[in-house]
Amino acid sequence: MAIHAESFHLDPGFEGTLQHRIKRRVVDGILAGEFAPGEKMPSSRALARQLGVSRITVTFAYTDLVADDYLISRGRSGYFVSPSAPSTPTFDISHHDAGDTVDWSKHIARRTPPRAVIDRPADWQSYSYPFVYGQTDPKLFDHQKWRLCALQALGQKEFDSLTSDHYERDDPKLVEYIRRQILPRRGISAAPESILITMGAQNALWLCAQLLLTQRRLAAIETPGYPGLRQILDQTRCRTVSIPVDAQGLPPKDLPEDIDVVFTTVSHQCPTNATMPMDRRKELLRLAHERDFIVVEDDYEFELSFLRAPSPALKSLDTTGNVIYVGSFSKSLFPGLRLGYLVAPPALVREARHLRTTVLRHPPGHIQRTAAYFLSLGHYDAQINRMRKAYQVRRETMLAAIRGNGLTLVSPVDAGGSCFWLKAPDGVDTADLAKRLHNRGVVIEPGHAFFDPDQAPTEFYRLAYSSIPAPKIAKGIEILAEELRQTGPMSPGRLAL
Repeated sequence: MAIHAESFHLDPGFEGTLQHRIKRRVVDGILAGEFAPGEKMPSSRALARQLGVSRITVTFAYTDLVADDYLISRGRSGYFVSPSAPSTPTFDISHHDAGDTVDWSKHIARRTPPRAVIDRPADWQSYSYPFVYGQTDPKLFDHQKWRLCALQALGQKEFDSLTSDHYERDDPKLVEYIRRQILPRRGISAAPESILITMGAQNALWLCAQLLLTQRRLAAIETPGYPGLRQILDQTRCRTVSIPVDAQGLPPKDLPEDIDVVFTTVSHQCPTNATMPMDRRKELLRLAHERDFIVVEDDYEFELSFLRAPSPALKSLDTTGNVIYVGSFSKSLFPGLRLGYLVAPPALVREARHLRTTVLRHPPGHIQRTAAYFLSLGHYDAQINRMRKAYQVRRETMLAAIRGNGLTLVSPVDAGGSCFWLKAPDGVDTADLAKRLHNRGVVIEPGHAFFDPDQAPTEFYRLAYSSIPAPKIAKGIEILAEELRQTGPMSPGRLAL
């Protein structure tokens, strides 16, 4: 029996080339039982005419389907559904009750604390003025180079790195590049056994918290600080103390005597962008050694110190092994990569590796090898160069607009990074402000999520320039200032720190 060309229509919602869309239609028909084994497919000419595509496009699609055993070719007779084509088992599910009658409140042994959410619309890309942090600008990312590295990692000689279960081991090429190229830029020397690849910085911080903290131990965190860290520590049920940061980051003198672990963002404090000076870093290390506590250094965005040479990492000054260093490629490459690394004494790395294995053996081998090629072939450094140049222009444009519109800036003006931390007039709720701005195409990030939920001020907010082109910045800031002027007085461009 022949399948008529008129039964073919391409799904407009399916992304991909015409060839892929044709393949998808045939595969769906076979798996759904619409096209039975042995049935003859429409000729390439007839199907091309029906779909309004070239005949060669249909021929290529049919050829790929033959290679995957969905179709067979019978010389001059044409293409037929393969007798051994994949099929989907069918079950009678009409009697199954889709309802849920289980009282899960009795069965869930540990509840995840409520998550502090940085308010932003899911479709922020559709807004005219998206001051959204941590997202990739497609104009700055070299898709072609990444694609070539991914294809190289898929090559036959890389079959083992792609397909094998490496148990607890990480990709040696990636570890070696981090050890020889990335860490020396931060003044850090580390052996391979001191490096662990993680699923982003969040995963590294989770590993540290799980290994170092118990219900009896005390952890110090910065306020304002990274919201994800607070949620991680809540899960350990440890005791926490919030240390207010100032214009120079976390003040070591404010740490309590009985502290066990300190989590800090030294190079670019999150979210204020304050940089801890050298004397304060040395004081923190002195106290760590004397009181025998551990410092976890989250060194995010160190590559974006484009306004001045970056200071050495805290880990590079550590002579006693009290510092655990956490790095990530999320900001320098793209957040969806979810690839980071942890540097610590081998004893800690061994335990972290064992703990990681209880959740996942290792990050996907293909992702690790692709990143290793991208870094080792020089594409990473070219990427950082592009970002620094573009971000510097955007930062100068935003700083001028902030000052020109009388907004109150909290971030130090001589830092790098990809955002500014600001304060609205007293009494302004920036969560409400953000909702009003959405109606005018502007997306800002309210700052309440960066504080202790019980003591969160409402006036702070973050403006990032990684996701918005420079020509749009001034207009977006102008709209923001207009909305603020309706809520209270502003001081002309003063610093809050």
